[in-house]
Amino acid sequence: MAHLVLTVVGDDRPGLVNALAEQVSAVGGNWERSELAELAGAFAGIVLVSIDDESEADLIAALEGLDGMLRVTVHGGRVAPASDAVERALEVTVLGNDRPGIVRDVTAAIAAHALSIDTFRSRTLEAPMAGGTLFEATVAFRVPAGADAALVTAALEELAGEIQVDLTVV
Repeated sequence: MAHLVLTVVGDDRPGLVNALAEQVSAVGGNWERSELAELAGAFAGIVLVSIDDESEADLIAALEGLDGMLRVTVHGGRVAPASDAVERALEVTVLGNDRPGIVRDVTAAIAAHALSIDTFRSRTLEAPMAGGTLFEATVAFRVPAGADAALVTAALEELAGEIQVDLTVV
């Protein structure tokens, strides 16, 4: 069984997800996970598809038929190996006045502890009472068994004070 990660982007319009799903289904692929969004008039996302090894080339050819509607790039995925080590999942929420560099600073603090980000979602929104623009992000990552989650938590809390944002670690 092949696991493929598809990255998709195109001008937003009705029917894009269905067109992609039709191509995956037509060759026997299974749509397992996805993160899809409209951003500034563009539609973009990632999709994890599993398919029989014999049908992988058929799926890639079918996806080429979406050209002009969606640009699809196919990446070979891999199934994470089973592990007996228990990991601790952490989720960090950042909220503060928007300014350049927040994403860089938060992700650098996580990367400095050799941790990989599982999901990163962010947005800007109008500050309802104070005026201006707020930046909000939710970052999920895992701390391997045996590693000290308190170290990365302390680093993120220190950073929050430096860049003047509220930070919640769950």
